[in-house]
Parts: sequence; structure tokens; C-alpha cells
Amino acid sequence: MFPISRSITGNGNRETLRVLQELVPISIEEYPSQTKAYDWTIPGEWSIRSAWIKNSLGVKLVDWSECNLHVVGYSEPVHQFMKYEQLAENLHYLDHFPDAIPYRTTYYKKDWGFCVTRAQNLALLESKGELEIYIDSTIDDSGSMSIGEIIIPGKNRQEYLVSTYICHPSMANDNLSGVLATTYLAKLMIEQGKPEYSWRFVFVPE
Repeated sequence: MFPISRSITGNGNRETLRVLQELVPISIEEYPSQTKAYDWTIPGEWSIRSAWIKNSLGVKLVDWSECNLHVVGYSEPVHQFMKYEQLAENLHYLDHFPDAIPYRTTYYKKDWGFCVTRAQNLALLESKGELEIYIDSTIDDSGSMSIGEIIIPGKNRQEYLVSTYICHPSMANDNLSGVLATTYLAKLMIEQGKPEYSWRFVFVPE
């Protein structure tokens, strides 16, 4: 599940929940985009198919297919040619962690961007001529947000809630570790029979 491209909406979340269904009986619910939830509105469903930055020779210096952290989550589609100085406004890297690719999102602002290592940033900076920028993505207001739920009825009507979020791609300590710990806790409780109290496990975007 680590490399699955996840966000607050999208097929990556459904794929993740289907993988977890192989371990525990998760029910998957869909909530339409643009639905109000108190003071929040579910955004359009984001899908991304391809993204890259090429130099003037056509060589890919950054490629989303190699790591899905390379594209800012919820980036709009773009296909432009520009110099590094223009691109720098939409480029993110960490000077103090040279091998790291930062995680950035733009859920609520129409924008686009790339996240790179320090070495990739340097390669882009040193490139001659214009860079070709390409993001093939869509944001569909008729889409939906997926959540997963497990309910374990207990002898007592009092209920405990365990929540984990599934929206971060390619990250372990800030996402997938919590997802798997929650999944295996639910599996263990199901195997032990009816608990004293009821338990609800939810797998949701953060």
C-alpha cells in the first residue's frame, strides 16, 4: 500500500480500503463531492495520471511515476514551457534534508506544484533553455470521498471510536503505520469474540 497514490479523495483511497478488506470486513461508503459537513465542504475528486518535468533535450528530471510525492496534492493540470526562475515559484525542496522529497498539498487553492530533492532542484537550476512542465490531472465536482468503517457490536451499548487517516501517500510514520495498527487491532478484536463494549473503527481522510 505504500506507493498507492492517496489524497483526501480519489481511487487511491478506494484501492487502499480494498486491500484492507482482505484482512478485515471494512464497509466502504461514498460521500458526494460538494456535500456540506458542518463548516466543511467535500472537495471535488482529484485524479492524477501522469506528471513530469523535462529539460530542453527531452530528458525527464522529475517523474511522478517514480514517486507520487513529486506532485503537490490536488495540483491542477498544467502543460507549459518556462525557465527555472518561473518554475521556482511552484517548486518545493528541503535544504536541510537533501535526500528528502517534501509532502505538500493545495486542497483549497487552485494551484499546482512539484516537490523534489535538493539534487533534483540543482539539476533543474543548471538546465539550459526552457523546462517542459506537465501534470495530467482532474478535479471532478461530481466525484466523491471514500471512507471505510468496521463496527464490532459489544455486550454494552457504550461505544469506543478508533480513527485513522488514509490520505497520505508514500509515508509510513505519518500514515501507514497508523492504518495498519488500526486494522490489526480490529482484526484481533473480531477474532476474540463479542467484546464488553462496542467498537467503531473508521478509515478516513484527515
